[in-house]
Amino acid sequence: MTLLTDVLARTAPVLVFLVAITVVAELSDRAGVFAAASRLAARLGRGRVLSLWLLLVLLAVASTVVLSLDTTAVLLTPVVLAVARQLGLRTRLLAMTTVWLANTASLLLPVSNLTNLLSLHRMQALGVGLGGYVRLTWAPALAAVLVTVVVLAALHPGELRGRYEQPPAEPVADVVLLRVCAVVCLLLGPAFVTGVTPAIPASVAAVVLLVLFAVRDRAALRWALLPLRVVVLVVVLFVAVQWLTEHGLEGRLAALAGDGEGFGAYLRLSGVGALAANGVDNLPAYLALEPVADGSAARLVALLIGVNTGPLVTMWASLATLLWRERCRSADVRVPWWSFGWRGLVLVPLLLVACCGALTLTA
Repeated sequence: MTLLTDVLARTAPVLVFLVAITVVAELSDRAGVFAAASRLAARLGRGRVLSLWLLLVLLAVASTVVLSLDTTAVLLTPVVLAVARQLGLRTRLLAMTTVWLANTASLLLPVSNLTNLLSLHRMQALGVGLGGYVRLTWAPALAAVLVTVVVLAALHPGELRGRYEQPPAEPVADVVLLRVCAVVCLLLGPAFVTGVTPAIPASVAAVVLLVLFAVRDRAALRWALLPLRVVVLVVVLFVAVQWLTEHGLEGRLAALAGDGEGFGAYLRLSGVGALAANGVDNLPAYLALEPVADGSAARLVALLIGVNTGPLVTMWASLATLLWRERCRSADVRVPWWSFGWRGLVLVPLLLVACCGALTLTA
């Protein structure tokens, strides 16, 4: 019972944030925020496929950084695929863009990934606040996005050429809902960098939107908005990994991950994190390796590099990838596991080297 109590005490802020930000994202999607943003990108692209793709890259990065990687995987993916079909574009590149950036753009802020949120209490114990966290992550985060974009362009050069017809304007079902949800999403970005516990602004945003929808679109308020299965999964994973850690797992992982500072040490730790994430999923991989890495804030960031940007080889390496795959299937877009895997094998080593190099320069 003590083990479960300790786990719940640590995970409570993370779980509150997860529930709140999921509600915000789902209701924003219902209001048409993501669809409107994608149509705006199509108009701003002025008929050039390359311009449209770069604008969708920016949208995916912003969505991941502010609303978390799961939002990009679950809500942005189907909208982007629908836009691609409407414009007569191939869907493979855009599908890979959303899933890769959902993972690789999730380093910058604590709210971008659950693993980042989990690292906060260790960071705080080391005397590192939000400002210190961002000072350590901004360079690796920038490197991760740039490497991802370059590799995507190199692997899909033919799909970035050509032009498309401008999409027709579509009527908005409820302008008030759309505008308020858009403003709430935009305000969350500054709110998350104020240093306040991320669960607080996320909860305030969720309450605002719940009240708004209760007045204007009550049918949208249903229990399915709450990610209950994910909450249960997170708690179960916490308990399991904590039990294994207390029974010798930490010592075995320490031998693999090594210790010390500097590029070589960071790359070794992030590499072990990436391997573990692709083997069992990034959340338990982080939980298992955290005791090995929490001797310094820079080593914690090196671990985050591995478990955030590394899970792109196997389909089960992150929850976001699993959710993305289901969205692709629903849209009748097939990405075979071997095709996903070999592309990941190209990207991940480059990411780890670039991000650990950037971390070494800023740590």
